[in-house]
Amino acid sequence: MPEAQSPDSNITVAESTTTVTPAIHPNLVREVADALEGGRPDAAAELVKPLHAADIADLIEALRPDDRSLLLDALGPALEPEALADLDEHVRDEVLEEIEPVEIATAAAELDTDDAAYLIEDLEANERQAVLEAMPQARRERLEAALAYPEDSAGRLMQRDYVAVPTFWTVGQVIDWLRDTDELPDEFYEIFVVDPRHRPIGTVPLYRAMRNKRPVSINDIMDRAPRLIPVDMDQEEIAYHFDQYNLTSAAVVSTDGRLLGQITVDDVVDVIQEEVEEDIYRMGGVTSEGDLYLPALATVQRRWIWLLVNLVTAVLASLTIAIFAETIDQLVALAILMPIVASMGGNAGTQTLTVAVRALATRELTAANAGRALWKECIVGGTNGIIFAAIMGLAASLYFDDTVLGTVIALAMIVNLWVAGIAGMLIPLGLYRAGVDPALSAGIFLTTITDVVGFFAFLGLAKLILF
Repeated sequence: MPEAQSPDSNITVAESTTTVTPAIHPNLVREVADALEGGRPDAAAELVKPLHAADIADLIEALRPDDRSLLLDALGPALEPEALADLDEHVRDEVLEEIEPVEIATAAAELDTDDAAYLIEDLEANERQAVLEAMPQARRERLEAALAYPEDSAGRLMQRDYVAVPTFWTVGQVIDWLRDTDELPDEFYEIFVVDPRHRPIGTVPLYRAMRNKRPVSINDIMDRAPRLIPVDMDQEEIAYHFDQYNLTSAAVVSTDGRLLGQITVDDVVDVIQEEVEEDIYRMGGVTSEGDLYLPALATVQRRWIWLLVNLVTAVLASLTIAIFAETIDQLVALAILMPIVASMGGNAGTQTLTVAVRALATRELTAANAGRALWKECIVGGTNGIIFAAIMGLAASLYFDDTVLGTVIALAMIVNLWVAGIAGMLIPLGLYRAGVDPALSAGIFLTTITDVVGFFAFLGLAKLILF
């Protein structure tokens, strides 16, 4: 690449920059697959090698299982360890079955402790032990310590490489030490200041250390109220703290306050993505663990239970209709209009439910403001009910030439949309209070309530007014 000299310094700068574009194009996937299936593994490897590790992971996921094996053989030691850590869990497990324990150990040794733990955590006990035994002792001990913590805890998420200095050092001493020390984390954003018992008592952002003169004491420029993460804190709680306090990194401490490691913002981004995906999947009644890459039978096994629950709730709604079978027989128009009431209630309730579930996850909805939020949804539900009651009441009156029938569906629409707004708020609040994840089952309860209330209100009013 041609280079140009900056007129103001001796620094060499590139004339152009790399444009960020999607690396995994469908054409690339087809080219790699064709090369592998055509007996040209070297050609496939050449197509893959220039890619970023994250893009290699996406490419591996996009290939058929047989082609994945061929690509792994073609790449061999050239496969980036980070690509293995970026794989979907199900695909990762399949890939690791094709790799010898020694090769897995080599890859894990090049990763940060948290990524290495993620890589081998789901291996069979004997396979995991074989991988650990193939690693250098110091690295193995760190990884074993990480695996001893719960999967979604700070202890599992943290990096054990960090920068810590005593309070009496100067900026110059810190800089010299950083230059002379080989064992530094690949990325760090602040320097932790510790007391003689190795407990963090402050932090110094890197920019502040670089902007101060060498004789300045660390004690004079450090932030004295660091945000500390207990080693057993859940990853969702960690993500909340990073978002709430705009953290780029945070110290992880033991139960006695000693510094154990650090969590950086790049790790938290992964957590946030994981938690969002989990909630989305749960609201749809599917697993979040690599559902796209599971075999068909395994997917059926994971989904059928929620379909069974939906079947039970649907039967309950049908029984409500059965109560008014004679009423429906007398006026067929009721059967035509009935799904509209239930559908509108379900959609209105889902809007409220979505807002409530997210607000609970981000802690925007608490006991302090739950009453105000509920009152607001009562107003919103009632207002929308009146609006659509007018629309549907007029439409039904004109279409069926029956003003009374229009009045019935209008009243039922008001009732159901009002109840839907209340239920969409109360259901997730109740589940959260009971210790159940609202994203997992709130939708089922909401659908049942809006269907039952919608049918009962519409058919009940019809029986009272029309007959």
